[in-house]
Amino acid sequence: MSQALMFVGTSSESGKSVMTAGFCRLLKHRGISVAPFKAQNMALNSYVTRDGKEMGRAQAVQAEAAGVEPDVDMNPILLKPVSEFGSQVIVQGVVRGTMDAKTYYREKKQFWKYVTESYDRLVCAYDYVLIEGAGSPVEINLKDSDIVNMAMAQYADARVILVADIDRGGVFASILGTVELLEQHERERLIGFIINKFRGDPALLKEGLAFIEQKTHTPVLGIVPHCKDLYIPGEDSVALSRKTSCPPADNKSSVSIGVVHVPHLSNYTDFDPLEADTRFQVDYLNNPRSLERYDAIILPGSKNVFFDIKYLADRGFIQKLLEYERGGGKIVGICGGYQMLGMRIEDPLGVEDRGGEVSGMGLLPIYTVMEQHKITSRFSGRFTLPGIAFPLEAEGYEIHMGRSFPLPGSSVLLLRNNDAYAGCSDMGRPDGRVWGTYLHGLFENDVLRTYFLRWLASADHVPVQDGFSYRAFKEQNYDMLAKLIETQVDTAYIFRHLNL
Repeated sequence: MSQALMFVGTSSESGKSVMTAGFCRLLKHRGISVAPFKAQNMALNSYVTRDGKEMGRAQAVQAEAAGVEPDVDMNPILLKPVSEFGSQVIVQGVVRGTMDAKTYYREKKQFWKYVTESYDRLVCAYDYVLIEGAGSPVEINLKDSDIVNMAMAQYADARVILVADIDRGGVFASILGTVELLEQHERERLIGFIINKFRGDPALLKEGLAFIEQKTHTPVLGIVPHCKDLYIPGEDSVALSRKTSCPPADNKSSVSIGVVHVPHLSNYTDFDPLEADTRFQVDYLNNPRSLERYDAIILPGSKNVFFDIKYLADRGFIQKLLEYERGGGKIVGICGGYQMLGMRIEDPLGVEDRGGEVSGMGLLPIYTVMEQHKITSRFSGRFTLPGIAFPLEAEGYEIHMGRSFPLPGSSVLLLRNNDAYAGCSDMGRPDGRVWGTYLHGLFENDVLRTYFLRWLASADHVPVQDGFSYRAFKEQNYDMLAKLIETQVDTAYIFRHLNL
Protein backbone atom coordinates (compact mmCIF):
# COMPACT_ATOMS: atom_id res chain seq x y z
CA MET A 1 0.00 0.00 0.00
CA SER A 2 1.36 3.43 -0.98
CA GLN A 3 1.96 5.81 1.91
CA ALA A 4 2.21 8.85 -0.35
CA LEU A 5 -0.01 11.37 -2.09
CA MET A 6 1.62 13.96 -4.34
CA PHE A 7 0.44 17.37 -5.56
CA VAL A 8 1.95 18.64 -8.80
CA GLY A 9 0.91 21.82 -10.58
CA THR A 10 0.36 23.18 -14.05
CA SER A 11 2.73 26.02 -13.07
CA SER A 12 4.36 27.74 -10.14
CA GLU A 13 1.87 29.31 -7.69
CA SER A 14 -0.92 27.00 -8.86
CA GLY A 15 -1.68 26.19 -5.22
CA LYS A 16 0.39 23.06 -4.54
CA SER A 17 1.76 24.37 -1.24
CA VAL A 18 -1.65 25.40 0.06
CA MET A 19 -3.29 22.12 -1.01
CA THR A 20 -0.55 20.16 0.72
CA ALA A 21 -1.06 22.19 3.90
CA GLY A 22 -4.82 21.72 3.72
CA PHE A 23 -4.59 17.96 3.31
CA CYS A 24 -2.04 17.82 6.14
CA ARG A 25 -4.66 19.41 8.38
CA LEU A 26 -7.41 17.11 7.05
CA LEU A 27 -5.38 13.99 7.89
CA LYS A 28 -4.48 15.44 11.28
CA HIS A 29 -8.21 15.80 11.98
CA ARG A 30 -8.61 12.11 11.15
CA GLY A 31 -5.99 11.19 13.73
CA ILE A 32 -3.39 10.21 11.12
CA SER A 33 0.26 11.14 11.53
CA VAL A 34 1.39 12.86 8.34
CA ALA A 35 4.53 14.63 7.17
CA PRO A 36 4.95 17.07 4.26
CA PHE A 37 7.81 16.58 1.82
CA LYS A 38 9.34 18.59 -1.02
CA ALA A 39 12.54 17.16 -2.44
CA GLN A 40 13.86 20.49 -3.70
CA ASN A 41 12.59 23.97 -2.95
CA MET A 42 13.77 27.32 -4.25
CA ALA A 43 12.83 30.17 -1.95
CA LEU A 44 14.22 33.08 0.03
CA ASN A 45 11.87 32.34 2.92
CA SER A 46 13.41 29.74 5.17
CA TYR A 47 12.99 28.30 8.66
CA VAL A 48 15.41 27.08 11.31
CA THR A 49 14.63 23.80 13.07
CA ARG A 50 15.18 23.14 16.75
CA ASP A 51 18.53 21.52 15.97
CA GLY A 52 19.73 24.62 14.11
CA LYS A 53 19.27 23.45 10.51
CA GLU A 54 17.67 25.33 7.64
CA MET A 55 14.68 24.30 5.52
CA GLY A 56 12.04 25.85 3.27
CA ARG A 57 9.43 27.91 5.07
CA ALA A 58 6.58 26.32 3.09
CA GLN A 59 7.33 22.86 4.48
CA ALA A 60 7.53 24.31 7.99
CA VAL A 61 4.05 25.78 7.47
CA GLN A 62 2.77 22.42 6.21
CA ALA A 63 4.29 20.67 9.23
CA GLU A 64 2.54 23.16 11.47
CA ALA A 65 -0.74 22.38 9.71
CA ALA A 66 -0.05 18.66 10.28
CA GLY A 67 0.66 19.32 13.97
CA VAL A 68 4.22 17.96 13.79
CA GLU A 69 7.67 19.42 14.41
CA PRO A 70 9.38 20.74 11.24
CA ASP A 71 12.37 18.64 10.19
CA VAL A 72 14.93 19.15 7.41
CA ASP A 73 14.00 15.72 6.02
CA MET A 74 10.78 17.41 4.88
CA ASN A 75 12.86 19.58 2.49
CA PRO A 76 16.28 17.98 1.94
CA ILE A 77 17.40 20.38 -0.83
CA LEU A 78 16.85 24.13 -0.46
CA LEU A 79 18.08 26.63 -3.05
CA LYS A 80 18.32 30.28 -1.98
CA PRO A 81 18.97 32.64 -4.93
CA VAL A 82 21.79 35.12 -4.30
CA SER A 83 21.81 36.61 -7.81
CA GLU A 84 20.21 36.11 -11.21
CA PHE A 85 22.76 33.41 -11.95
CA GLY A 86 23.47 31.56 -8.71
CA SER A 87 21.95 30.08 -5.57
CA GLN A 88 23.16 28.97 -2.18
CA VAL A 89 22.67 25.20 -2.01
CA ILE A 90 21.53 23.79 1.35
CA VAL A 91 21.50 20.00 1.73
CA GLN A 92 19.65 18.44 4.67
CA GLY A 93 19.84 21.76 6.49
CA VAL A 94 23.53 22.55 5.94
CA VAL A 95 25.08 24.96 3.41
CA ARG A 96 27.08 23.18 0.69
CA GLY A 97 28.14 26.29 -1.20
CA THR A 98 26.93 28.60 -3.96
CA MET A 99 26.42 27.28 -7.50
CA ASP A 100 25.36 28.75 -10.80
CA ALA A 101 22.49 27.05 -12.63
CA LYS A 102 24.71 25.11 -15.04
CA THR A 103 26.86 23.68 -12.24
CA TYR A 104 23.87 22.76 -10.13
CA TYR A 105 22.07 20.92 -12.93
CA ARG A 106 25.28 19.14 -13.87
CA GLU A 107 25.72 17.89 -10.32
CA LYS A 108 22.05 17.58 -9.40
CA LYS A 109 21.83 13.81 -9.60
CA GLN A 110 24.35 13.45 -6.79
CA PHE A 111 21.75 15.03 -4.49
CA TRP A 112 19.27 12.23 -5.22
CA LYS A 113 20.70 10.05 -2.46
CA TYR A 114 19.99 12.79 0.11
CA VAL A 115 16.44 13.14 -1.21
CA THR A 116 15.73 9.43 -0.90
CA GLU A 117 17.43 9.16 2.52
CA SER A 118 15.20 11.91 3.87
CA TYR A 119 12.05 10.51 2.31
CA ASP A 120 12.75 7.01 3.64
CA ARG A 121 13.16 8.35 7.17
CA LEU A 122 9.79 10.13 6.95
CA VAL A 123 8.06 6.97 5.69
CA CYS A 124 9.36 5.11 8.73
CA ALA A 125 8.27 7.83 11.15
CA TYR A 126 4.77 8.74 9.84
CA ASP A 127 1.65 6.99 8.59
CA TYR A 128 1.54 9.05 5.39
CA VAL A 129 3.70 11.51 3.47
CA LEU A 130 2.18 14.32 1.39
CA ILE A 131 4.60 15.30 -1.37
CA GLU A 132 4.68 18.65 -3.13
CA GLY A 133 6.16 19.03 -6.59
CA ALA A 134 7.82 22.15 -8.01
CA GLY A 135 6.71 24.34 -10.91
CA SER A 136 5.42 22.08 -13.67
CA PRO A 137 6.17 18.33 -13.88
CA VAL A 138 6.60 18.52 -17.66
CA GLU A 139 9.43 21.00 -18.17
CA ILE A 140 11.01 19.06 -21.03
CA ASN A 141 14.36 20.83 -20.79
CA LEU A 142 14.72 19.90 -17.10
CA LYS A 143 13.27 16.40 -17.08
CA ASP A 144 16.57 14.53 -17.36
CA SER A 145 17.66 15.98 -14.02
CA ASP A 146 14.27 15.84 -12.28
CA ILE A 147 14.42 14.98 -8.59
CA VAL A 148 11.31 16.82 -7.37
CA ASN A 149 8.35 15.94 -9.62
CA MET A 150 7.50 12.66 -11.37
CA ALA A 151 10.82 11.02 -10.51
CA MET A 152 9.90 11.52 -6.87
CA ALA A 153 6.38 10.23 -7.49
CA GLN A 154 7.83 7.06 -9.00
CA TYR A 155 10.26 6.54 -6.13
CA ALA A 156 7.50 7.00 -3.54
CA ASP A 157 4.94 5.02 -5.59
CA ALA A 158 2.67 8.01 -5.00
CA ARG A 159 -0.81 8.76 -6.27
CA VAL A 160 -0.73 12.16 -7.99
CA ILE A 161 -3.19 15.07 -8.14
CA LEU A 162 -2.67 17.88 -10.65
CA VAL A 163 -3.52 21.37 -9.29
CA ALA A 164 -4.43 24.04 -11.86
CA ASP A 165 -4.77 27.80 -11.29
CA ILE A 166 -7.83 29.10 -13.14
CA ASP A 167 -7.20 32.68 -12.00
CA ARG A 168 -4.46 33.06 -14.63
CA GLY A 169 -6.71 31.94 -17.50
CA GLY A 170 -6.19 29.05 -19.90
CA VAL A 171 -6.87 26.42 -17.25
CA PHE A 172 -8.18 23.75 -19.64
CA ALA A 173 -5.24 24.12 -22.01
CA SER A 174 -2.79 23.94 -19.11
CA ILE A 175 -4.39 20.77 -17.75
CA LEU A 176 -4.60 19.05 -21.13
CA GLY A 177 -1.11 20.16 -22.13
CA THR A 178 0.37 18.85 -18.88
CA VAL A 179 -1.32 15.46 -19.26
CA GLU A 180 -0.27 15.16 -22.90
CA LEU A 181 3.37 15.78 -21.99
CA LEU A 182 3.42 13.18 -19.22
CA GLU A 183 4.79 9.79 -20.16
CA GLN A 184 2.32 6.89 -20.08
CA HIS A 185 3.62 5.41 -16.82
CA GLU A 186 3.40 8.89 -15.24
CA ARG A 187 -0.21 9.37 -16.38
CA GLU A 188 -1.12 6.11 -14.69
CA ARG A 189 -0.26 7.71 -11.34
CA LEU A 190 -2.67 10.59 -11.91
CA ILE A 191 -5.93 10.18 -9.98
CA GLY A 192 -7.53 13.56 -10.60
CA PHE A 193 -7.45 17.32 -11.04
CA ILE A 194 -8.20 20.17 -8.65
CA ILE A 195 -9.04 23.55 -10.18
CA ASN A 196 -7.93 26.28 -7.81
CA LYS A 197 -8.67 30.00 -7.23
CA PHE A 198 -12.01 30.08 -9.06
CA ARG A 199 -14.19 33.20 -8.99
CA GLY A 200 -17.84 33.02 -10.06
CA ASP A 201 -20.45 30.35 -10.71
CA PRO A 202 -18.98 26.82 -11.08
CA ALA A 203 -21.85 25.92 -13.41
CA LEU A 204 -20.11 28.01 -16.07
CA LEU A 205 -17.32 25.41 -16.15
CA LYS A 206 -19.57 22.45 -16.83
CA GLU A 207 -18.79 22.07 -20.54
CA GLY A 208 -15.04 22.50 -20.01
CA LEU A 209 -14.95 19.98 -17.16
CA ALA A 210 -16.75 17.39 -19.26
CA PHE A 211 -14.31 17.96 -22.12
CA ILE A 212 -11.25 17.53 -19.87
CA GLU A 213 -12.61 14.37 -18.26
CA GLN A 214 -13.52 12.87 -21.64
CA LYS A 215 -10.11 13.72 -23.15
CA THR A 216 -7.99 12.51 -20.22
CA HIS A 217 -10.21 9.79 -18.70
CA THR A 218 -9.41 11.43 -15.35
CA PRO A 219 -11.92 13.13 -13.02
CA VAL A 220 -11.97 16.74 -11.89
CA LEU A 221 -12.10 16.23 -8.12
CA GLY A 222 -13.05 19.74 -7.11
CA ILE A 223 -13.19 23.43 -7.82
CA VAL A 224 -11.73 25.44 -4.96
CA PRO A 225 -12.88 29.08 -4.88
CA HIS A 226 -10.58 32.04 -4.50
CA CYS A 227 -10.79 32.96 -0.83
CA LYS A 228 -9.32 36.37 -0.04
CA ASP A 229 -10.05 36.05 3.68
CA LEU A 230 -8.03 32.85 4.05
CA TYR A 231 -4.55 33.41 5.43
CA ILE A 232 -1.81 30.88 4.70
CA PRO A 233 1.77 32.27 4.65
CA GLY A 234 3.09 32.75 1.11
CA GLU A 235 6.25 31.07 -0.12
CA ASP A 236 8.06 33.09 -2.74
CA SER A 237 8.45 36.31 -4.70
CA VAL A 238 5.27 35.69 -6.69
CA ALA A 239 3.21 35.88 -3.51
CA LEU A 240 5.17 38.93 -2.36
CA SER A 241 4.54 40.75 -5.66
CA ARG A 242 0.81 40.70 -4.94
CA LYS A 243 1.18 42.63 -1.71
CA THR A 244 0.26 46.29 -1.61
CA SER A 245 2.88 48.93 -2.30
CA CYS A 246 0.90 52.17 -2.15
CA PRO A 247 1.13 54.87 0.54
CA PRO A 248 -1.31 54.42 3.43
CA ALA A 249 -4.48 56.36 3.81
CA ASP A 250 -4.68 58.77 6.73
CA ASN A 251 -6.11 56.06 8.95
CA LYS A 252 -5.45 56.54 12.63
CA SER A 253 -7.22 53.34 13.62
CA SER A 254 -4.01 51.49 12.77
CA VAL A 255 -0.27 52.03 12.79
CA SER A 256 1.30 52.25 9.33
CA ILE A 257 4.48 50.29 8.59
CA GLY A 258 6.51 50.66 5.39
CA VAL A 259 8.70 47.66 4.49
CA VAL A 260 11.38 48.50 1.94
CA HIS A 261 11.13 46.01 -0.92
CA VAL A 262 14.74 45.20 -1.82
CA PRO A 263 15.46 42.87 -4.78
CA HIS A 264 16.79 40.02 -2.61
CA LEU A 265 14.26 40.39 0.19
CA SER A 266 14.28 37.25 2.34
CA ASN A 267 12.04 35.97 5.11
CA TYR A 268 9.29 38.49 4.41
CA THR A 269 7.14 36.16 6.53
CA ASP A 270 8.60 38.21 9.41
CA PHE A 271 5.81 40.68 8.65
CA ASP A 272 2.92 38.22 8.43
CA PRO A 273 1.96 38.78 12.10
CA LEU A 274 1.76 42.55 11.49
CA GLU A 275 -0.42 42.00 8.41
CA ALA A 276 -2.70 39.67 10.36
CA ASP A 277 -3.02 42.06 13.31
CA THR A 278 -5.61 44.69 12.37
CA ARG A 279 -3.89 47.29 14.54
CA PHE A 280 -1.21 47.53 11.81
CA GLN A 281 -1.23 48.40 8.14
CA VAL A 282 1.78 47.06 6.20
CA ASP A 283 2.89 48.32 2.79
CA TYR A 284 5.82 47.07 0.68
CA LEU A 285 7.65 50.04 -0.82
CA ASN A 286 9.17 49.93 -4.30
CA ASN A 287 9.99 53.65 -4.34
CA PRO A 288 10.91 56.17 -1.64
CA ARG A 289 7.99 58.55 -2.07
CA SER A 290 5.89 59.63 0.93
CA LEU A 291 8.00 57.95 3.64
CA GLU A 292 6.89 60.63 6.09
CA ARG A 293 3.38 59.13 6.12
CA TYR A 294 4.59 56.01 7.90
CA ASP A 295 4.90 55.52 11.64
CA ALA A 296 7.97 53.33 11.04
CA ILE A 297 10.09 52.06 8.16
CA ILE A 298 11.52 48.52 8.30
CA LEU A 299 14.51 47.34 6.32
CA PRO A 300 13.98 43.58 5.93
CA GLY A 301 16.34 40.64 5.50
CA SER A 302 18.37 40.38 2.30
CA LYS A 303 20.18 37.46 0.67
CA ASN A 304 22.59 39.87 -1.04
CA VAL A 305 23.27 42.88 1.17
CA PHE A 306 26.00 44.36 -1.04
CA PHE A 307 23.74 44.38 -4.10
CA ASP A 308 20.69 45.63 -2.25
CA ILE A 309 22.35 48.56 -0.47
CA LYS A 310 23.71 49.75 -3.82
CA TYR A 311 20.23 49.32 -5.28
CA LEU A 312 18.78 51.50 -2.50
CA ALA A 313 21.41 54.17 -3.08
CA ASP A 314 20.82 54.20 -6.84
CA ARG A 315 17.03 54.49 -6.37
CA GLY A 316 17.34 57.41 -3.95
CA PHE A 317 16.04 55.33 -1.05
CA ILE A 318 19.00 55.95 1.25
CA GLN A 319 18.81 59.73 0.87
CA LYS A 320 15.07 59.67 1.59
CA LEU A 321 15.57 57.37 4.60
CA LEU A 322 18.17 59.76 6.02
CA GLU A 323 15.73 62.66 5.55
CA TYR A 324 12.98 60.58 7.18
CA GLU A 325 15.22 59.89 10.19
CA ARG A 326 16.25 63.54 10.53
CA GLY A 327 12.56 64.43 10.57
CA GLY A 328 12.00 62.21 13.61
CA GLY A 329 11.07 58.99 11.83
CA LYS A 330 11.62 55.57 13.39
CA ILE A 331 13.58 52.90 11.52
CA VAL A 332 14.07 49.20 12.25
CA GLY A 333 16.42 46.77 10.51
CA ILE A 334 16.05 42.98 10.54
CA CYS A 335 18.98 40.73 9.64
CA GLY A 336 20.41 42.09 6.36
CA GLY A 337 18.45 45.29 6.89
CA TYR A 338 20.09 45.63 10.31
CA GLN A 339 23.52 45.29 8.69
CA MET A 340 22.65 48.04 6.17
CA LEU A 341 21.80 50.50 8.96
CA GLY A 342 25.36 50.34 10.33
CA MET A 343 28.52 52.25 9.47
CA ARG A 344 30.09 49.68 7.14
CA ILE A 345 29.94 46.06 5.97
CA GLU A 346 33.20 44.20 5.43
CA ASP A 347 33.47 41.06 3.28
CA PRO A 348 37.14 40.05 3.26
CA LEU A 349 36.44 36.50 2.03
CA GLY A 350 34.09 37.38 -0.83
CA VAL A 351 31.07 35.72 0.74
CA GLU A 352 28.76 38.03 -1.24
CA ASP A 353 29.65 38.62 -4.87
CA ARG A 354 33.20 40.02 -5.15
CA GLY A 355 33.55 40.95 -1.50
CA GLY A 356 35.35 44.07 -0.30
CA GLU A 357 33.76 46.75 1.83
CA VAL A 358 30.67 48.88 1.43
CA SER A 359 29.44 51.85 3.45
CA GLY A 360 26.24 51.43 5.39
CA MET A 361 23.63 54.11 6.00
CA GLY A 362 25.41 55.33 9.13
CA LEU A 363 22.25 55.29 11.24
CA LEU A 364 23.48 52.75 13.80
CA PRO A 365 26.89 52.69 15.53
CA ILE A 366 27.76 49.14 14.45
CA TYR A 367 29.81 47.46 11.76
CA THR A 368 29.40 44.01 10.20
CA VAL A 369 31.94 41.45 9.03
CA MET A 370 30.76 38.74 6.60
CA GLU A 371 31.92 35.19 7.36
CA GLN A 372 31.78 31.92 5.46
CA HIS A 373 30.21 30.10 8.41
CA LYS A 374 26.45 30.51 8.35
CA ILE A 375 24.79 31.08 11.71
CA THR A 376 21.48 29.21 11.97
CA SER A 377 19.91 28.76 15.38
CA ARG A 378 16.71 29.01 17.35
CA PHE A 379 16.87 30.91 20.58
CA SER A 380 14.95 32.66 23.27
CA GLY A 381 15.96 35.70 25.25
CA ARG A 382 14.98 39.03 26.72
CA PHE A 383 14.40 41.84 24.24
CA THR A 384 14.43 45.49 25.33
CA LEU A 385 12.31 47.66 23.08
CA PRO A 386 13.20 51.36 23.11
CA GLY A 387 11.00 53.30 25.49
CA ILE A 388 9.91 50.17 27.40
CA ALA A 389 11.27 50.10 30.94
CA PHE A 390 11.53 46.31 31.25
CA PRO A 391 12.78 43.49 28.98
CA LEU A 392 10.28 41.29 27.15
CA GLU A 393 10.58 37.54 26.61
CA ALA A 394 11.06 36.71 22.94
CA GLU A 395 11.58 33.60 20.85
CA GLY A 396 12.74 33.34 17.25
CA TYR A 397 15.54 32.21 14.99
CA GLU A 398 18.49 33.68 13.14
CA ILE A 399 19.92 32.95 9.69
CA HIS A 400 22.89 35.04 8.57
CA MET A 401 26.42 34.95 7.17
CA GLY A 402 27.93 37.82 9.16
CA ARG A 403 28.39 39.18 12.66
CA SER A 404 27.67 42.74 13.75
CA PHE A 405 29.80 44.47 16.34
CA PRO A 406 29.01 47.54 18.46
CA LEU A 407 30.77 50.87 18.23
CA PRO A 408 30.62 53.60 20.91
CA GLY A 409 27.12 54.99 21.27
CA SER A 410 25.17 51.74 20.83
CA SER A 411 23.07 49.84 23.36
CA VAL A 412 22.24 46.12 23.53
CA LEU A 413 18.62 45.19 22.83
CA LEU A 414 18.61 41.38 23.03
CA LEU A 415 20.14 39.18 25.70
CA ARG A 416 20.10 35.62 24.40
CA ASN A 417 19.72 32.58 26.64
CA ASN A 418 22.67 30.21 26.04
CA ASP A 419 24.16 32.55 23.44
CA ALA A 420 26.65 30.60 21.35
CA TYR A 421 27.68 33.62 19.31
CA ALA A 422 29.57 36.04 21.53
CA GLY A 423 30.06 39.45 19.95
CA CYS A 424 27.03 39.08 17.68
CA SER A 425 24.66 41.66 19.12
CA ASP A 426 21.32 43.28 18.41
CA MET A 427 21.79 47.00 18.94
CA GLY A 428 19.90 50.25 19.15
CA ARG A 429 20.68 53.93 19.46
CA PRO A 430 20.37 55.70 22.82
CA ASP A 431 17.58 57.92 21.47
CA GLY A 432 15.60 54.76 20.63
CA ARG A 433 14.53 55.85 17.14
CA VAL A 434 16.75 53.43 15.19
CA TRP A 435 17.48 49.82 16.12
CA GLY A 436 18.18 46.47 14.55
CA THR A 437 18.06 42.77 15.25
CA TYR A 438 18.96 39.39 13.77
CA LEU A 439 15.81 37.92 15.31
CA HIS A 440 13.46 36.47 12.70
CA GLY A 441 9.97 35.81 14.03
CA LEU A 442 10.19 38.84 16.30
CA PHE A 443 6.61 39.92 15.69
CA GLU A 444 5.18 36.44 16.27
CA ASN A 445 5.65 37.18 19.98
CA ASP A 446 2.25 38.61 20.92
CA VAL A 447 3.32 40.63 23.96
CA LEU A 448 6.36 42.05 22.20
CA ARG A 449 4.27 42.98 19.15
CA THR A 450 1.86 44.87 21.40
CA TYR A 451 4.69 46.85 22.97
CA PHE A 452 6.12 47.51 19.51
CA LEU A 453 2.75 49.12 18.78
CA ARG A 454 3.04 51.15 21.97
CA TRP A 455 6.51 52.33 20.89
CA LEU A 456 5.02 53.61 17.64
CA ALA A 457 1.61 54.94 18.65
CA SER A 458 0.20 57.28 21.19
CA ALA A 459 -2.19 55.39 23.46
CA ASP A 460 -5.08 57.72 22.69
CA HIS A 461 -5.72 56.58 19.14
CA VAL A 462 -4.64 52.93 18.82
CA PRO A 463 -5.87 50.07 21.03
CA VAL A 464 -2.88 48.42 22.69
CA GLN A 465 -4.60 45.40 24.20
CA ASP A 466 -6.93 43.43 21.93
CA GLY A 467 -6.23 39.80 22.83
CA PHE A 468 -5.04 38.89 19.31
CA SER A 469 -2.99 35.68 19.29
CA TYR A 470 -1.00 35.05 16.12
CA ARG A 471 -0.62 31.35 16.91
CA ALA A 472 -4.37 30.94 17.41
CA PHE A 473 -4.99 32.92 14.23
CA LYS A 474 -2.83 30.52 12.21
CA GLU A 475 -4.52 27.47 13.71
CA GLN A 476 -7.93 28.89 12.87
CA ASN A 477 -6.87 29.45 9.26
CA TYR A 478 -5.50 25.92 8.89
CA ASP A 479 -8.87 24.64 10.06
CA MET A 480 -10.69 26.97 7.64
CA LEU A 481 -8.52 25.71 4.78
CA ALA A 482 -9.25 22.09 5.66
CA LYS A 483 -12.99 22.83 5.82
CA LEU A 484 -12.88 24.62 2.46
CA ILE A 485 -11.17 21.66 0.80
CA GLU A 486 -13.50 19.17 2.48
CA THR A 487 -16.57 20.97 1.13
CA GLN A 488 -15.25 21.63 -2.39
CA VAL A 489 -13.16 18.53 -3.20
CA ASP A 490 -14.14 14.86 -3.41
CA THR A 491 -11.90 13.88 -0.51
CA ALA A 492 -13.69 10.54 -0.10
CA TYR A 493 -12.48 9.55 -3.59
CA ILE A 494 -8.93 10.60 -2.73
CA PHE A 495 -8.90 8.80 0.61
CA ARG A 496 -10.17 5.60 -1.05
CA HIS A 497 -7.08 5.70 -3.26
CA LEU A 498 -5.02 5.92 -0.08
CA ASN A 499 -6.96 3.07 1.54
CA LEU A 500 -8.23 5.42 4.26
